[in-house]
Amino acid sequence: MGRSQETFNKKENDKKRIKKRKDKEEKKEERQANSKKGKSLEEMMAYIDENGNISATPPDPKKKKIFNSEDVQIGVPKQAPIDPADLIRKGTITFFNESKGYGFIKDLQSQESVFVHINALSAPVKENDKVTFEVEMGPKGPNAVSVKPA
Repeated sequence: MGRSQETFNKKENDKKRIKKRKDKEEKKEERQANSKKGKSLEEMMAYIDENGNISATPPDPKKKKIFNSEDVQIGVPKQAPIDPADLIRKGTITFFNESKGYGFIKDLQSQESVFVHINALSAPVKENDKVTFEVEMGPKGPNAVSVKPA
């Protein structure tokens, strides 16, 4: 007598597949029964109130604000032109090595230390001299340029 070709494992897999198919059909029928087809446009409409929250009720026409389209800015606002007088800073030379050709200026406003090279000097300077200068960003940080004794 021959043994059955259907093993226990095959039977279990068939049962699982049939159960899965039935569950899927039930879910499909449930979705179709609960579908909200045929809604009117008013039922689907959502509104935004004056605080920016989504609501189902239309906004009050009395609170309506009118904007001029030219006043709306999209993107980054344009920068105001920089006054050349604001670029000139005052400071004190805290360190200067003439043999190496560089030093540092302490800005009186921000108290930050700014590197200065001998090529940026208009006149010879020494430590503790008061100077006026402009700042440019170099590859390693702020650099003083157009350094003049005050």
